[in-house]
Amino acid sequence: MDLKETTISSKEVFGGRILHVVHDEVMLSDGSHTMREVVRHPGGVCVAALDDDNNLLFVRQFRYPYKEAVLELPAGKLEKGSTPLENGRRELLEETGAVGYSYISLGQVYPSPGYTDEIIHLYACRVKEQGESRPDEGEFLNVERIPLLKAAEMVLNNRLFDSKTQIAVLKTAALLQSGKI
Repeated sequence: MDLKETTISSKEVFGGRILHVVHDEVMLSDGSHTMREVVRHPGGVCVAALDDDNNLLFVRQFRYPYKEAVLELPAGKLEKGSTPLENGRRELLEETGAVGYSYISLGQVYPSPGYTDEIIHLYACRVKEQGESRPDEGEFLNVERIPLLKAAEMVLNNRLFDSKTQIAVLKTAALLQSGKI
C-alpha cells in the first residue's frame, strides 16, 4: 500500500515567534480527502556533555506547559544560518557555561510526529572547560551534574520525563559502555 499523503491546500492559522500552525487539506493514499493540523517548528538540538568523571551536565528550568521545573539536558531551538552542531555548542555554553569537544552525533528524533514537523538533533561531547552559564534573557535555570549511569537509571525508573533527554542519556550510556565515547 502507498503510504503517501498529498497536500491539496495549506492555510496558516497561527504565526508566532517560534511556532506556526497550519491547517492542510490532504489526499490520502486511497484518494479520499481529510484535514491535518500541523505545528511548524524550526527544529532543535540537545547535548549530552560528559565531564572527566562521566557526569552529565543537566539544567533544571521551569517549563510553563507542565507548570513545573523540568530536569533536562542543555537544548534549544535551531537558529537560522547555523548548523545543528553550531547550535548545540552555543546552547551548551549559554546554558551551562561549558565548552565541549569531541562532539559525536547521536542522530535525530521526531518528538511528536502526529502533529509537528520538529526534528531534534542529538549530540554527545566531552567537557573541555567549565565557566558560568549565560542564559538568554528571560531564561532561568540551575545547572546540575549527575553521573551518567545514575541518569540512565533515572530514565529507566521514570524520573526523567523529557523525551530528548531520555534518548540522549541512554544512547550516551550505550556508547560509553562500548568504548566509543
